[in-house]
Amino acid sequence: MILNATETQNVINLAQSFGYKPKTSVAANVLLDVFQLVPAIGTGANNRPDWNYAFAIEPGMLVAHSGDSNIEFRTIDYLDFKFSSSFDPTEVSIFEIDDILNEPTYYLLKKSVKAVSGLLKYQDFEFGSPLPYDKVDLIDSSIIEILYAIDSDGNKWHHVPHLAQDTIFEPVINIPRNDVSLSAHRSETPYLLKLRKVARRFSTRLFRTETGAEDTYEIQFGAGVSEFDDELLIPNPDLVGKSLTGIESSTSVDIDPSNFLYTKTYGLAPSNTTLRIFYTQGGGLRDNVQVDSLTRISQRTINLDETGLDNTLYQQVIGSLAVTNPQPATGGKDGETLDEIRQNALASFAAQNRAVTKEDYIIRAYSLPQKYGSIAKAYITKDTQLTEESVFNSDRVANDLALNFYVLGYDASNKLTTLNDATKENLITYINYHRMLTDAINIKDAYIINIGVEFDIITLPDQNGNQVILRCIDRLKQYFDIKKWQINQPIVISNIYTEIDKVDGVQTVSSVKITNLNDIALGYSPNAYSIERATKDGIIFPSLDPSIFEIKYPDNDIIGRVRAFG
Repeated sequence: MILNATETQNVINLAQSFGYKPKTSVAANVLLDVFQLVPAIGTGANNRPDWNYAFAIEPGMLVAHSGDSNIEFRTIDYLDFKFSSSFDPTEVSIFEIDDILNEPTYYLLKKSVKAVSGLLKYQDFEFGSPLPYDKVDLIDSSIIEILYAIDSDGNKWHHVPHLAQDTIFEPVINIPRNDVSLSAHRSETPYLLKLRKVARRFSTRLFRTETGAEDTYEIQFGAGVSEFDDELLIPNPDLVGKSLTGIESSTSVDIDPSNFLYTKTYGLAPSNTTLRIFYTQGGGLRDNVQVDSLTRISQRTINLDETGLDNTLYQQVIGSLAVTNPQPATGGKDGETLDEIRQNALASFAAQNRAVTKEDYIIRAYSLPQKYGSIAKAYITKDTQLTEESVFNSDRVANDLALNFYVLGYDASNKLTTLNDATKENLITYINYHRMLTDAINIKDAYIINIGVEFDIITLPDQNGNQVILRCIDRLKQYFDIKKWQINQPIVISNIYTEIDKVDGVQTVSSVKITNLNDIALGYSPNAYSIERATKDGIIFPSLDPSIFEIKYPDNDIIGRVRAFG
């Protein structure tokens, strides 16, 4: 058993047999601020940034430490200055003003992007005649991650957990050419998540010496060594024995069992090519760098259509690209100890990379990368259905074969809204990859119940009532911050009394009243809800259909009054 194993390689072998990949080094993470200049266009009230000069940057931009060239971070998301949403905003500020015209001449654009540490390195391996399950050894110290490989013909080979996995996630730009209907939601969901089947793939296995000076990653490829299609090696069962006119029946044809070893089921084996395998090296505590230390851009790929642009301005905006880290990098650590490998392997084996509990599904939803649309709130429960008897008495019975997954997102103003179809499609693709075969998932919109709060207080003597009211409103804004609330969370009125009572200058809280606001013309959700009927023992319960309470416009929907003492 892994708990009783003591030798380093034995522990690693047992962990990998459980499906867990031990870490030889852990990368640090950081959020980078990226800047570019764009010229102004228009005059007077029409003066604005010329978005034709706003460019995009491909993932993989390399940013080096200002004082240590051995510390490098690479971006992991696509960055597009033209695209702005509540989850991925583009901040615009005036950079330069013409002294004579008193109008902006340049604007500064700012976006944030995630990055991880690690020097990008590669090793080359030559292959001759194809061999089933061919292997090579990649040897280096502090390897963080093996990324991908490129062969001599420019084909990309993908790193997969095991060779039986023949599909990978692939981002597709959400444009009409790729999907006419879903492209209408590109502003909220810039990418569509698709599964792509790949034959060129490889898996890895770690071998570590007792000294740990260097690690060896055994890289294994598939068994596909034949130039023929799989159907010629393994006949289609639907066609075997079916005599067509002029074709002899094939029931007496013997199939060589060894043919199964040469199919592409477990991927291709490289042949007569040189394979360049890319990986990252480094990590550890030293990658937890300080603020404003990541400023040197060593590699970037910029996308910008030059057609119709002034060449001088084009060169200026390209040269204006700058980056820094407003917060320190965190998360970097050295490789796992044997005890950590043991415990993490056992936990990984129990999870099996599947969504089993409702918490698993919720975490998977929140883990959906933002470029595929972001999930703000998620809630899951068993599906229910009507029976012949329940049609008349409104009783419902649980449907054990299906789950209802209720979700919501944010709009551009960070207010709750229903998800668009593109984000739902991406969520379905993402969840299906981890879903158990017997689970049926229904993606549904949770209900939004907009509310207002009115309260009366008595202030302490010699206190300015208006200032106390403002402090109370600020306190309630923090309490009802929608980021802190979840679907089906009740409102405990006594907690509101307590929050207001904590404010300096409050002597007594006289009353608190919650109201439902559902005027569509004013921008509220149309869902009407009886607060009075939903209140029991000082608790306002949500509806039976999963819902969430939201104060949509805190500046207007929280109203306080000062009552005269006595």
